[in-house]
Amino acid sequence: MSRIGKKPIAIPQDMKVEIVGDEVVVSKGQQSLSQKIHAGITVKIEDGRILVGREDDTRETRSLHGLTRSLINNMVVGLSEGFTKNLEIQGVGFRAAKEGNKLVMNLGYSHQVIFEEPEGITFELASPTRIAVKGADKQLVGEMAAKIRASRLPDAYKGKGVRYAGEVLRLKVGKSGAK
Repeated sequence: MSRIGKKPIAIPQDMKVEIVGDEVVVSKGQQSLSQKIHAGITVKIEDGRILVGREDDTRETRSLHGLTRSLINNMVVGLSEGFTKNLEIQGVGFRAAKEGNKLVMNLGYSHQVIFEEPEGITFELASPTRIAVKGADKQLVGEMAAKIRASRLPDAYKGKGVRYAGEVLRLKVGKSGAK
């Protein structure tokens, strides 16, 4: 039995969880997230907890058991606390600014790189070189952070570009001058 899959998920008081057909819908206030349940996986709500089980021991259902539990848990945690990905911009003249619901970045190109906030995601700037991507959907937060990072990947020689906070780069040694 999956160690992660058999752990129950506690439902906070202000949260509402429903099982509609083959989908689990978690909602809090105006926000709601949903996750489709695969065949062979069972989800029950008992005593203020969500229990995830499986119908058989085939390889596919065993692999989906823990995954389904983790996805449902991420919805509950996302709506109660939220998820954050922090990014850093390094390089001379590289900076970001927020204009309305748009993130405008100067990354050394001849043009500005602009990202609009998708629904459920917010950009926060602690400084012109520090960006925080926040939201309730863990997958969407990670995906948006990855798109921002991909707009200027860190350079292998100088380390200039957009990177995750705390990301360690192994810089290459440049050419040595010929004499």
